[in-house]
Amino acid sequence: MHRHLALIATVVFTAAPALALDMPMRKAGLWELKMSFEGRNLPVQVMKHCTDAATDKLMNANFGGSVEQACSKQDVTKTGTGFVIDAVCKFGEMTTTSHSVVSGSFDSAYKIETSSTRQGGPQIPGMPAGTATKMTIDAKWLGACPAGQKPGDVTMANGMTMNVLDIQKMRPPAPGR
Repeated sequence: MHRHLALIATVVFTAAPALALDMPMRKAGLWELKMSFEGRNLPVQVMKHCTDAATDKLMNANFGGSVEQACSKQDVTKTGTGFVIDAVCKFGEMTTTSHSVVSGSFDSAYKIETSSTRQGGPQIPGMPAGTATKMTIDAKWLGACPAGQKPGDVTMANGMTMNVLDIQKMRPPAPGR
C-alpha cells in the first residue's frame, strides 16, 4: 500500500507545478491517466481519476498555494497548443527543477511531458536523486464516473482507491502555518 501511496503522491507533486497554475478545469467525469518514465525500469502506471469542477478547483487552490510557496521559479508560457512551464520547487528536503510541456484539451485528452532533476529528499523507488527523469502523463476522458466513485478518487490498476484530497491532508503544513 505504501508503494501505491508513494506513486499517487509522486504524480500529484510532480505534476503539481504544471497543473496548479491557471490551467483550464478538466471536464467532469472519469479520466484515465497513463504515467510512464523514460529510462527507468518501471512499468507504465495506469490510474483512473474521478473529478468534478469543485474537486479540480479545490485541488488547484490547495496544491497551487503549496506550489507557489515552494517554488522559487515558476515561469509559464502559453503556446498555441497548451503551456510550457519551467519551475524550481522545494518540498521539504527535496528540490526539483522541471520543464513541462502541457498540450491537448481538458475536455477530452491532454498530455504532460516533464523533464526534471531532483536533489535531496527521501529515496523514491526507481528514481535515484540527482539524475534526470522524463515522465509523461497521457490523460483521456472516459465518461461519467462509475457508481460508488466520488470526485477526487484515484483508482490504481490493482483496484486500490485513494482520494487525492486525503493525500493533501497527509502533507506536512507549509512553513508559518
